[in-house]
Amino acid sequence: MLALFLAVAGRDLRLALRRRGEWMNTLFFFVIAASLFPLGVGPEPQLLRAIAPGVIWVGAVLASLLSLERLFASDFADGTLEQMVLAPGPLSVIVIGKVAAHWMAAGLPLLLVSPFLAMQFGLNAGDMAVLAATLALGTPTLSLIGAIGAALTLGARGGGALLALLLLPLYVPVLIFGAGAVGAGDAGAPSHLVVLGGVLALSVALTPWAAATSLRIALE
Repeated sequence: MLALFLAVAGRDLRLALRRRGEWMNTLFFFVIAASLFPLGVGPEPQLLRAIAPGVIWVGAVLASLLSLERLFASDFADGTLEQMVLAPGPLSVIVIGKVAAHWMAAGLPLLLVSPFLAMQFGLNAGDMAVLAATLALGTPTLSLIGAIGAALTLGARGGGALLALLLLPLYVPVLIFGAGAVGAGDAGAPSHLVVLGGVLALSVALTPWAAATSLRIALE
């Protein structure tokens, strides 16, 4: 199963490198959306520090939604997905390999640029570290939950809008705890991180199976 996971993740990463423009659009959207807020709300330092976690997290959620429609779409269009479903290996392992590649192509860049965006809002080093920790735990969760929505809307007309309607309610708890950790202080931040870690562990356990089932339904 490990060999299957590595093969699927490696294949998808190679494809992502060939389609850098698609994934760079997600990063550019995140950077531009977060960077416009300091210009729009003014230079008040206290206000900027207060809104920074929420702005960056909302940008990360929306950027994740932009990239999720491509998770299974290209393989569905060329028939590769049907071969994956018929392959002898567990489909859930294939799904988690594709999700891992998606996070490395779309989620990891958001995590890496987030400290630079946080500087625009005047966050100190401690707050930036907490924000980065929440994104490190939260963005994989967004990809895992998003895989279920991407599978359910596969081939549907207007799939992007339907995907957003399905996933935004599921993303709200991750958004609340992710954005709230920075303002929770030294005592509250660890509890927020524990919740995010628990949600991530639960997502790793359940979402590959659910997404695999949704893919089989979509291909019937």
